[in-house]
Amino acid sequence: QVQLVESGGGLVQAGGSLRLSCAATGRTFSTYAMGWFRQAPGKERQFVTTISWSGTTYYGDSVKGRFTVSRDNVKNTQYLQMNDLKPEDTAVYYCAARYAISFGRYVEEGEYPYWGQGTQVTVSS
Repeated sequence: QVQLVESGGGLVQAGGSLRLSCAATGRTFSTYAMGWFRQAPGKERQFVTTISWSGTTYYGDSVKGRFTVSRDNVKNTQYLQMNDLKPEDTAVYYCAARYAISFGRYVEEGEYPYWGQGTQVTVSS
């Protein structure tokens, strides 16, 4: 069982940066693939990025080159560094986890059994 808690959301102007954190409980964090998704008002939840236990990453096209995902397996935490933020990045950002000992492009919501409560990111123009 894994519990996830996101933090770091807030209000930022376009072009600015934010770093989200996702703290996980559980002793086997290093065997989990982690992901970030986001959901804007009135829209479906969208894949942002995923990172394997060993640090291999994959990004959605809309954030490639602007967002960077990382993880610290000692601190049981993953991070999402978001640069050059745009108004269209405004959404609730969710951390997700699934057991995975090898890298996979886990881009679907249904591939993750564990979710955080979400953190709001608002980008003003």
